[in-house]
Amino acid sequence: MARVGGPGAYEGTSFGTAKSCILLWLDGGPSHLETFDPKIDVPREVQGPLGTTPTSIPGVHFSGELVRCAKLADQMTIIRSMTSPLGEHGLANQYALSGYLPSPNVQYPSFGSLASHQRALDWNNPLPRSIGIPEPRIGHGAGFLGASDEPFWVHGDPGSPSFQVRDLEIHPSLDPTRLERRREMLGRLQDSQKGPGFQGAFEWILSPQAKRAFDLKQESDATKERYGLRSFGQSCLLARRLVEQRVPFVTVVQPGWDTHENMVVPLRDGFAGAKVGVGLIPTFDQAASALIEDLHKRELLDETLVIAMGEFGRTPKVNTRGGRDHWPRVYSVMLCGGGLPRGVVYGSSDRIGESPMDHPTTPSDLVHTLLVRLGVRPDQTLLTPEGRPIRVNQHGRPIDALL
Repeated sequence: MARVGGPGAYEGTSFGTAKSCILLWLDGGPSHLETFDPKIDVPREVQGPLGTTPTSIPGVHFSGELVRCAKLADQMTIIRSMTSPLGEHGLANQYALSGYLPSPNVQYPSFGSLASHQRALDWNNPLPRSIGIPEPRIGHGAGFLGASDEPFWVHGDPGSPSFQVRDLEIHPSLDPTRLERRREMLGRLQDSQKGPGFQGAFEWILSPQAKRAFDLKQESDATKERYGLRSFGQSCLLARRLVEQRVPFVTVVQPGWDTHENMVVPLRDGFAGAKVGVGLIPTFDQAASALIEDLHKRELLDETLVIAMGEFGRTPKVNTRGGRDHWPRVYSVMLCGGGLPRGVVYGSSDRIGESPMDHPTTPSDLVHTLLVRLGVRPDQTLLTPEGRPIRVNQHGRPIDALL
């Protein structure tokens, strides 16, 4: 039987199998009952309005709107027993992404920043080690690791025809000659005003490789349409381009999952009166399935870990306003690639999706396991700027079934 294992369980062939990671962050708390853990033969107020669809794993169903992902379920690992005590967005974000309960004394780094930090010594690429699309969210930062391990956020909509990375272009008043003079002048300043951040910035804005990586015009119309032309679809396409350039960690944010009322419109329809659903779930379904298929086609999936998750789930019963409220007691996470086992459903919730029924898994356990896959030892100790030793993962245990 699968279990959450002991301290040494990560010392094996699973360590570091994922060279890159794409985190699809479903911001606001996606309903497990409307995504990866729908319920059958339960009252309507539990099942909800979207129904279910069978997957390629016998006996396993997804939401009725996750038709494309359902066909790829045999490539995925689904955790249905995630559990957390935190039901407030900001605090839950921090716990989900760092594996540490938030503290007023320490800003803990996200596992993405830890992966970025791990690659710092051998990084010779003009692109940043961690890139976020499109805008920052609470909990995704580097904490005490500092600015060099913060994600670089593009601050632009890849779905827009005029998409441009805000800090990639040289100001129109500058040319490479003037920029080089500025670099020389900077070199004459005292050491306290220099550093790898300045050098990296110069290489970044002058790099043809960096500009090509963000240029979605190099993709065919057919590829763009397969991912979906909306912001999330094109952001996932951009994420694939970035891992092709060996970027270790890419975050794609899909906002809007905080669905307290009339959830059919944001989750399925997209807007009132829509003839074809263009809401959060159909958009996710199209983009995530395209990303997984594209990575597989390009022989990148085995070394690229794809994660779809949010900070918590939603209440097991639909409320009187036609929505679901915050529910951290149990929720789901989708994982794929990066050497993970395929076609696995780990843990389960009870009949109505209210509590874990077996294998309760905390954010600390999940972060521990993801760090192992990303080649970061959870037992190593890092120092804060004040010299305080902090273990990378203090409270989590590796999930043996995923390692």
